[in-house]
Amino acid sequence: MADNLKVLLNSFLEHLEVEKNCSQLTIRNYKHYWDEYIKFLSNDDKRAALLSDVTVESVRKFRLLLARRNLKTTTQAYYVIAIRSLLKWLSRNDISALAAEKLDVPKQRDQSLKFLNEKQVYHLLNQPLDSTEKGLRDRTIMELLFSTGLRVSELVALNKDQIDLESREFGVVGKGGRARVVFISLRVIPYLRKYLNSRTDKFKALFINLKKRSLTDSNESVRLSSRSIQRMVRFYVKQAKLPVEATPHTLRHSLATGLLRSGADLRSVQEILGHKNIATTQIYTHVTDAQLKQVHEKYHQGNKIDNFSP
Repeated sequence: MADNLKVLLNSFLEHLEVEKNCSQLTIRNYKHYWDEYIKFLSNDDKRAALLSDVTVESVRKFRLLLARRNLKTTTQAYYVIAIRSLLKWLSRNDISALAAEKLDVPKQRDQSLKFLNEKQVYHLLNQPLDSTEKGLRDRTIMELLFSTGLRVSELVALNKDQIDLESREFGVVGKGGRARVVFISLRVIPYLRKYLNSRTDKFKALFINLKKRSLTDSNESVRLSSRSIQRMVRFYVKQAKLPVEATPHTLRHSLATGLLRSGADLRSVQEILGHKNIATTQIYTHVTDAQLKQVHEKYHQGNKIDNFSP
């Protein structure tokens, strides 16, 4: 295989698509991170970037450039993770390159998890006017996001024939091609039924844009995009004057924290969210500190006055 980094990158991206079954968004992101690094190594495309150019020192200088662009440490970490991933792939294919383990991923500070409490969730969900076509669609989208904990990419991929209002469950394929079953709460059923009954078009996508359409439009061309849903949620968050800059993913966080606070076990929440590792689900546990305090108050011997001598 050639030493040219662009050639190696293309083969790596094909590996992600075919063998790892990564989403197009993941592949696009990896390509972006590597394109930036290759541009840096090639001195703005004045020469071809080679595999031998990938060194600990060149990665350090590249990170310095990213830091001077005022990129967050989290974003810098994504670049390093992308570089390490390709290097690991090269190693598995017996191609001599810098060992991925020599590159440290930037340490990140623990970030506070954004979620809405029960009152804030329902205030947000009540913003769209479901008496209008757009309002009904938007209300159904937000209700379904909170009901199921779907990722926005999973939601936009849904088709009408996947929704079973009787069983109140349906299957999705999430990150890494992992299939799981998601469940619809009773609250969202009336909105889904009303929305589906209002659809007189022949498009199979569950959520579509409301622009003027023609008979030649394809199903995918009318399917609502992730970006559109993100903008839509941002609009209603602003309208609701919430103190949290909530996103579609915030509704997923809110579902998870609500389940844990209500007594759900961590393993079940992991399955509901479709997390591969339970360590990912554990980020939600710190929001249940109020419950821990109650346990401490109730069971710690030091809180029992009778145990103290006068």
